[in-house]
Amino acid sequence: MFDLRRLRLLHELSVRGTLAAVAEALSFSPSTISQQLAQLERDAGVPLLEPDGRRV
Repeated sequence: MFDLRRLRLLHELSVRGTLAAVAEALSFSPSTISQQLAQLERDAGVPLLEPDGRRV
């Protein structure tokens, strides 16, 4: 089952474009954001993000 907090991270990432920007906006470390998004991808069973340099 999807966690709404993780889905919010995915939404914020689509708006802000970088893990660092999401982390700053939500007061988390970038590594925490990365771990939560990786868990969301595992839950979905498919890759959700396509890295493009520093942006996704």
